Amino acid sequence: MTKAELVNEIALQTGYDRTTILNIVEAQMEAIKQKVASGENVYLRGFGSFITKIRKEKIARNITKQISVVVPEHKIVSFKPSPAFKL
Repeated sequence: MTKAELVNEIALQTGYDRTTILNIVEAQMEAIKQKVASGENVYLRGFGSFITKIRKEKIARNITKQISVVVPEHKIVSFKPSPAFKL
């Protein structure tokens, strides 16, 4: 499902126009991105959690050049679905 399809589905279910729904969906995604980027976790009850995890430094291999490369410690975003969301 794309964002446009999601907006259309919500518009059909609620009766609001698509531009209003699009603004709401984009504002929600922007708020989630800002909170996760600032280091906070976002918990949406009944849906799931967006959690920031830290990946430790590791040594990786570039097999085309046959060299080892150090990948520094970095943060990643992880999504954990709630039990109600899991299939």
